[in-house]
Amino acid sequence: MGAGHAHKLYRHGHSPVHGLPPHTKIVAALGFVVVVVSTPREAVWAFAAYAALLAAVAARARIPAGFLLRRLLVEVPFVAFALLMPFVVPGEQTRVLGTSLSVPGLWGAWNVLAKGTLGTAASVLLAATTELRALLLGLQRLKLPPLLVQIASFMIRYGDVVTDEMRRMSVARRSRGFEARGVRHWGVLAKSAGALFIRSYERGERVHLAMVSRGYTGTMPVPDEVAATRAQWAYAAALPLTALLICLLGRTP
Repeated sequence: MGAGHAHKLYRHGHSPVHGLPPHTKIVAALGFVVVVVSTPREAVWAFAAYAALLAAVAARARIPAGFLLRRLLVEVPFVAFALLMPFVVPGEQTRVLGTSLSVPGLWGAWNVLAKGTLGTAASVLLAATTELRALLLGLQRLKLPPLLVQIASFMIRYGDVVTDEMRRMSVARRSRGFEARGVRHWGVLAKSAGALFIRSYERGERVHLAMVSRGYTGTMPVPDEVAATRAQWAYAAALPLTALLICLLGRTP
């Protein structure tokens, strides 16, 4: 992956959060999510405090609220599932606006929505302040198995390649007057999918042979090692440690 490759979730900036080494941000985000998941669902005020913490991080990173909210749309399927829980979960019933709802279902829906939204927001903030290449280097720095890091790297890189190939094939079909309008066109689309698979497979073979010819032996060179200072670790740890304090207070009877 080239140094200039950036993903759509990334928002270029020069904030203190952008400047943190990637592995410190990965650990901080993971620690925050673990604390959020461990918080009792009845501690409603704690989840509001977690949201305030993430808002503070977003402000520090200069991430606009609109940017963050648009990326949170990825959790819409989970929202739909949560909204069904008060109607399908058995247990004590209560009436809300004239509708009979399950009390355990309401708590379950709140649990899914609160923890899912906070976890997604933390992930979006991590992606918005860290380039993909830096994320992979951070995972490598955290001693994730090298093979998994390589698979993730190739998946990201060739996801873009396959997408570009799909776009070119779509342009070629439209230039010949083809428009998929019904079931009778599925055959053409199936043949296109088969051709795309063959092209992708052949390209993968060519890339692998090129890498082997250049000395690839199963490991990728690390161009630069990004070490973190104690101050940077402390700065990154502020989020999960503050969240942990809130969690402990939320568990206090």
